[in-house]
Amino acid sequence: MSIDLKKNCRYSLLVPTSMGLRVLPEAGQPVHASDTFRMTVTSAESNVASVASHLGMPVKVLTAFVKGSPLARKIKDNLASRHMDVEGPDIAPDGPWGVRHQINVADCGYGSRGPRVYNDRAGEVGRLLTTGYFDLDRIFGEEGVQIIHLSGLIGALSGETSRFCLDLARAAKNHGTRISFDLNHRASFWKGREDDLHAVFSEIASMADILVGNEEDFQLCLGIRGPEAGGRDLAAKIEGFKEMIGRVKESFPDASVFATTLRQVVSANHHLWGAVMAEGDRFHVVQPRDITVLDRIGGGDGFVGGMLYAILKGWDPEQWIQFGWATGALAVTMLTDYAQPADEEEVWSIWEGNARVKR
Repeated sequence: MSIDLKKNCRYSLLVPTSMGLRVLPEAGQPVHASDTFRMTVTSAESNVASVASHLGMPVKVLTAFVKGSPLARKIKDNLASRHMDVEGPDIAPDGPWGVRHQINVADCGYGSRGPRVYNDRAGEVGRLLTTGYFDLDRIFGEEGVQIIHLSGLIGALSGETSRFCLDLARAAKNHGTRISFDLNHRASFWKGREDDLHAVFSEIASMADILVGNEEDFQLCLGIRGPEAGGRDLAAKIEGFKEMIGRVKESFPDASVFATTLRQVVSANHHLWGAVMAEGDRFHVVQPRDITVLDRIGGGDGFVGGMLYAILKGWDPEQWIQFGWATGALAVTMLTDYAQPADEEEVWSIWEGNARVKR
């Protein structure tokens, strides 16, 4: 099957997001033992869009910035370097206790020492995103968008962003834009808001064409009964996911693509990496393969970004999951938490297991 995409659009991919900064100790060291750190720009949704933007597709980011902040300038410059168009308000900081960009402090782990990540999201400017800052008829109607990608992270960030994502999904549906939704459940975001978020996530999922998430995401976000077959091994997870997707399809019949990644951690730098995707009535499975990991954060976003790129290219469904697997494997080899593919050939070489030098 193929996904029928809207024609004559200015943008292939649109993502709403809350941009932030990622602070990492050097040389794989833990945070508490380090005195030298790197700072990079991050957000899950822009990480997804980086695959398409680096491979030449027009991408747009909807976000908010802190007015006059040098960190906001760094974020804008970074998105421009990723060939992304950006739209969104500059919001006054309201003094030192006002809004700011989120900070993610990340120890990537090394060998037998696993990663530890600490998120500081107090005063996050992206929590203020609302539809009022954007002309959705212009964006979806006049400019045109082929796919909008929504994530449960921005969807659950605040009451405002929940309504914002719901408004975006409704506008996209009305204008014939395809909707991709990565459920991305986070317990800390959902605490005390379970009923409201379940209703929002269920409505977005009812409009989505592409749903991404693991077994827990579907259970906790959408109330789908989990798999009968269980187990910790990857083979059991594959069968469990296949079984559960049948129930998801009954509840959300408009979706035609479902996907999840598979990961088994041997050490911080050695993973088994695989994926499962359903399109229509067919399942495609990439059995877990060995990959070397520099920094695991962003691998799942890289997978989704590659899968969406392959869908936008109109390739055969078998290639959607293959390209996504490879862009996910690429992302975890980079100092940024997003994939920056040089070209399609590089990605397909990763899929083929060809790491020979190219001169």
